[in-house]
Amino acid sequence: MTQSDLLATKPVTAGTNTAASQTPSWGVAEWALLVLPGLIWGASYLFIAEGLEALPPDGITFLRFCIGFATLSLVPGARRPVLARDRAGIAWLGVLWLAFPMSMFPHAEQYVSSALTGMLNAAIPLLAAGVAAIVARQLPSRSVVVSLTVGFTGAILMAAPGLYAGGSHARGVLLILAALVSYGVAINLAGPLQQRNGALPVVWRALGVALVLTAPIGAPALLAARWSLPSLCAVLALGCLGTAAANVIMATAAGRLGATCASGTTFLIPVVALMLGVAVRGERVPAVAICGGALSLTGAWLIRRGSMRH
Repeated sequence: MTQSDLLATKPVTAGTNTAASQTPSWGVAEWALLVLPGLIWGASYLFIAEGLEALPPDGITFLRFCIGFATLSLVPGARRPVLARDRAGIAWLGVLWLAFPMSMFPHAEQYVSSALTGMLNAAIPLLAAGVAAIVARQLPSRSVVVSLTVGFTGAILMAAPGLYAGGSHARGVLLILAALVSYGVAINLAGPLQQRNGALPVVWRALGVALVLTAPIGAPALLAARWSLPSLCAVLALGCLGTAAANVIMATAAGRLGATCASGTTFLIPVVALMLGVAVRGERVPAVAICGGALSLTGAWLIRRGSMRH
């Protein structure tokens, strides 16, 4: 999951939304704020694949948390205090948003491509909407049902080739799906937390929890590292950029552009993951999975468009 998914759950005040909509044109800074997080998070799946050349999966997850936590600690806003009543929720966020799902992705990428892993993340907004409806115990509107149907059809098409192949491929797809379900729950938990405390303080503390939880397995895994320059750079980028810098940029974008507008960066992630996986690693993605990715993005876009109208 990305910070954009969290910020997308945050209601935008009328003043913020109006200001964003009345801006006649954007400059380079505004476009950079919108585009950079999507590019970074889309590239994260390539970074994981490159990191696996040097480290076991659990070592990658633990090291990215270490680097990300240390980097984010340099940002004064991240260390602001949070409400005492929200500490338990932030701890759960460290499990459901970080420790569990981010441990699944490196394990999954031992069996499936980085491109497919990133593409499947297009289903996160759909899962978040589904979980929200369950939590609220309220049937979604007809338009949301249609959007979810379109999106989940796409997710099925993306997952089908791997599940049909069976064996390790199916295992990889199932690990990714488990991570995405965890993200869907975490988004609904994170929304109120970051509204009350700010995005960065919540992210920083959740990272600390995830770091502690993954240390027992992840720290010993570092002893098995066989570093090369590309893999070292990939893991550093995963921690500094994907786990820390992108969150800072996204929080800045939400404040400057409005949370709903800033969340549009989500749609870049599957596209960037696909392009980098094919171009850099020569990965092959079945045509049916690419079509499925397009459908999932369409469903997520429809849900986002509907939320902007309310």
